[in-house]
Amino acid sequence: MGTTGTTQAPAGRPGPEIWLRGPVPEPEPVPGPYPSATAPRRFSWLATHGGAGASTLAAVYGGHDCGRDWPAPGDPPSVLLVARTHATGLESALRALEVFRHGEAPQGLDLDAVVLVADAPGRLPRPLAQRIRLIESVVDVHRVPWVTEWRLGDLGGGPPRETEALARLTGVRR
Repeated sequence: MGTTGTTQAPAGRPGPEIWLRGPVPEPEPVPGPYPSATAPRRFSWLATHGGAGASTLAAVYGGHDCGRDWPAPGDPPSVLLVARTHATGLESALRALEVFRHGEAPQGLDLDAVVLVADAPGRLPRPLAQRIRLIESVVDVHRVPWVTEWRLGDLGGGPPRETEALARLTGVRR
């Protein structure tokens, strides 16, 4: 290396400067089709059975409510499966997971997580808790507790404190 502050690259071309003088400017943002890091990611809420709560979750957390249909081509491709925590709901969530596992979901969709909505207040019976552990072993699971206000149609109170991780995922401010 010489005293000029450059290194020698192959074929005798000067290399990059080693020392920088003065403040380093912020890099220019790269234009592209991707949302900025500060923009919340959008999701499609996909109910695995009737009454799962996808419409309520979409109203509280934002995103697109697909009901029980696959997201359409213009809908967000990031999917959050929704099920209740009763036996039928958990079984339907497991069936939907199998669809993704076998590659039978429409191309371009990404399964981000399963959101389990409490079907009643209180603790779950052991067999249901075991099924939830099975689901948790293959995918991220977010649990939403029983919210009496939601049952009464009051969705204005925001997400429950216990769903902080889901609120962060969907970009909802508490």
